[in-house]
Amino acid sequence: MKPKEISLVYATWCPHCDPLSVEETKKMSKDLGVPFRLLDIDKAGKEADDLVKNYGDDAEDYLVPQVFLEFPDGRVEHIFTGFSEDPKITKRHWDDLFRSNYYKSLKN
Repeated sequence: MKPKEISLVYATWCPHCDPLSVEETKKMSKDLGVPFRLLDIDKAGKEADDLVKNYGDDAEDYLVPQVFLEFPDGRVEHIFTGFSEDPKITKRHWDDLFRSNYYKSLKN
């Protein structure tokens, strides 16, 4: 089933998030033909926190970025969490996601 929306939980001050994951989320949105929303943890607060708490990699000081696919049937899938190391590692994992069979199945 094709998602209806992509949500990126991110922070503008995080080099793994902005611009890296914002741009990758835009690419995903274009590839899949679905809208995306940006949930800045410093502005979206509870909405971003609830998405991570209910579906993501939750911790008291959770990592960003985190990416979620939201489906028409109400299902939410967490598909990506960034890394605390060099942003090059986060980029490599974005590339892996785009090459994955899972991602290819979303495009079909």
